[in-house]
Amino acid sequence: MGEAKRRKAALGDKYGQEAQIFPWLPVTKSQAQKLTQWSTRISWIGIGLLVASWVTIRFIGPAFGWWQTVD
Repeated sequence: MGEAKRRKAALGDKYGQEAQIFPWLPVTKSQAQKLTQWSTRISWIGIGLLVASWVTIRFIGPAFGWWQTVD
């Protein structure tokens, strides 16, 4: 119990607050982790949309006569 009191006295107002990644950047570690999770999820959604559009253009489109050139 004595160590916690010393740490609280040393940190003062910052005791119990979450640590920031960089002192000059107002983003906490949990916020950075959430950002990483969201960006990973959005990236996979984008990859899925890219694959779906490629399949549509490459295989389904020619079957319906899309992308034919007029001579």
